Amino acid sequence: MNEQAAEAEYFSKDFEWETLKQEIENNASYRHHLLPFISSSHEQEEQSGAAKAWQSFHIRHSSGKFFKERRYILKEFPELVSCPDFSKVLEVGCGSGSSLIPILRGNKSIAVYACDCCTETLDTAKQNVDAANIVSINHRFKPFHCDFAFTRFPKWLICNSCRSFFSNKQQQCFLPDVKESTVDANCSDTCKEGSCCIGGVDFVILVFTLSAVPLKRMPMAILECFSVLKPGGLLLFRDYGLYDMTMLRFEPEKRVGFREYMRSDGTRSYFFCLDTVRDLFVGAGFIELELEYCCVTSVNRKKGKILKRVWVHGKFQKPIEVAVNHCTC
Repeated sequence: MNEQAAEAEYFSKDFEWETLKQEIENNASYRHHLLPFISSSHEQEEQSGAAKAWQSFHIRHSSGKFFKERRYILKEFPELVSCPDFSKVLEVGCGSGSSLIPILRGNKSIAVYACDCCTETLDTAKQNVDAANIVSINHRFKPFHCDFAFTRFPKWLICNSCRSFFSNKQQQCFLPDVKESTVDANCSDTCKEGSCCIGGVDFVILVFTLSAVPLKRMPMAILECFSVLKPGGLLLFRDYGLYDMTMLRFEPEKRVGFREYMRSDGTRSYFFCLDTVRDLFVGAGFIELELEYCCVTSVNRKKGKILKRVWVHGKFQKPIEVAVNHCTC
């Protein structure tokens, strides 16, 4: 196996997920992860509490080796390299910029818009991107504050007219190349960037972001991502999978929902099975292109333990022709 094939294999299937599932479900010590969950009225955290928890998290891990550049992202999502010039990408929940840097470095014409719920995190991301000495970075990287689980994306990204236009538009995948200064004839809102919004994006990236959103808010958050995509645009997804080793480490009292856990620092994490991901995205109107478990074995040399990681990999497309309800009465 050559080096490139070995890298691809590393991020796909070191073991079978079904085999891991049987091991976990037959192990009595993991039984509390499988039990039904009875909800209570005070479980769901407020927006301010969630944002503060992640703010504290990122401040604690703003230095050192906690965040590593996600160099695999272009191998997993090669569309980010092969896309037309001047394509626009929105990364939702960009964190410290570990996905941004490989994308900006790997495609010198792509424009990346990146949001996060923490302003301090955005500052760190900007510092990391600036330090990477990437070509034409000032014109291609635009961070902004937004918590997509609780608020809509800003109108300079996509205005109300463009949202409505995209919901009815029928055309080929990827809109023609349009510079940001161009005013869409269908755009009537006054936006922050120039005289018009940027007209939506060609890609939305959700990498280890949706799992931090309370389960009951996920459908609306995904719909917001759907609305900002151009017809034919792609949503690229990667997140924690069911029976990942980090899930199995949670104690019973850390459960705040079915497959949903709260860490001691107040941040939360949901662990996805393929059916849940499929229901969420297809339910929002996306077409499923790829959906699979990534099962990766890593070794903790210090403790001499083999760790089984499970992630969910997915690609979803906004239909080129968006269905519109017509009254027949």
